Amino acid sequence: MRVLTRFMLSASDASHFPPPQFPEVAFLGRSNVGKSSVINSLLGQKVAKTSSTPGRTRSINFFEVRWPGKPAPELVFSDLPGYGYAKISKEISQEWPKFIEPYLRERPNLALCVALVDANVPTQESDRQMIAYLRETDRNYVVVATKTDKLSGNQLQRAVQNLREEYGEAKIVTFSAKSGKGREELWREIRASAEPADARE
Repeated sequence: MRVLTRFMLSASDASHFPPPQFPEVAFLGRSNVGKSSVINSLLGQKVAKTSSTPGRTRSINFFEVRWPGKPAPELVFSDLPGYGYAKISKEISQEWPKFIEPYLRERPNLALCVALVDANVPTQESDRQMIAYLRETDRNYVVVATKTDKLSGNQLQRAVQNLREEYGEAKIVTFSAKSGKGREELWREIRASAEPADARE
């Protein structure tokens, strides 16, 4: 799927968020889960910056997503700061709820939350807390298991089964930014989540 993308802005304060004009898809997960790689794989270009220092991003980055031939963006991707990285100071971590929690709880045009978890490691408590928060706030979400190219078929099957046991009824998509596996399935989830918002425009 070919799309056109434009970086909009970075915001670390709710007052600086862009106007809620288009359906938004939020990407969130631990600092080393491969979030930027997933976003870049979906968009077919390197718009989300990867860093050798996990946890470096401390603002929400917004990107317009537009299909060729369309006069206006159809979606906005929001790249949220990673969480759960021990080397980030407590002072910085304490700042995040001032704009991340208001975004997830109050953003009126937030159509889907893409909750990224690493398929190669056991479920982390920070991931459990993230999913619990999305459920508590009644947000539409999909769980994306990343880095699946590092697992054999049997290992991946076990990892997915563990995620199903952990998260129950949650929709789970297995994804590899390296091979592209899961890209089309995730795009289907994204497009489906945006359709009701588009219809209200």
